[in-house]
Amino acid sequence: MCWVSFLLSELVEGGFQMFAVIVDGNRQHRVQEGSFLSIDYRGEEVQTGSSITFDRVLLAYGGGPSIVGVPTISGASVVAEVVIPAEKGIKLEIQKLRKRKNSRCHTGHRQKYTRVKITSITVPGLEATPAQS
Repeated sequence: MCWVSFLLSELVEGGFQMFAVIVDGNRQHRVQEGSFLSIDYRGEEVQTGSSITFDRVLLAYGGGPSIVGVPTISGASVVAEVVIPAEKGIKLEIQKLRKRKNSRCHTGHRQKYTRVKITSITVPGLEATPAQS
């Protein structure tokens, strides 16, 4: 499903919320207020209820004209509240077999993530317009 049809389906179904595209590490995430997001593990310094601010906002849309950063929007930020400081992802199984050498290696890996809830999106010069009924 392409992102344009996704946006149109949100507009048709009812209310529309402002969204932003942020960068965390090497990944880009599309976030809305109230949405949950799994980001890279932040270590022991974050606690449940603490806030994390993302300053690298690439794009923001509020129902009218969108704002696109070059490369980021200056003054824009997204604030998130930590829900789960450390959660584990799915287990990846790695198995290496070599033909006729009786050599087998089996390992596993579970990546750690931090689960956050987006609380506010602040973009200077952008106001969210409600969907027209």
